[in-house]
Amino acid sequence: MKAKVCKKCKIFVEHDKCPLCQGTHLTEAWKGRVIIINPEQSEIARKLHITKKGAYAIKAR
Repeated sequence: MKAKVCKKCKIFVEHDKCPLCQGTHLTEAWKGRVIIINPEQSEIARKLHITKKGAYAIKAR
């Protein structure tokens, strides 16, 4: 089974609710993965508009 991603936040979700936006619009259709450890100092996090640490999909449909 492929991991679920929040369509809005693109963060990987373990249960049926996004930990960031509390939304339930999840998808298994995603590509690429990036792990953000320190969003304040990460250029990638800035470019992807990520403010919280965690694992994110680069693209979610």
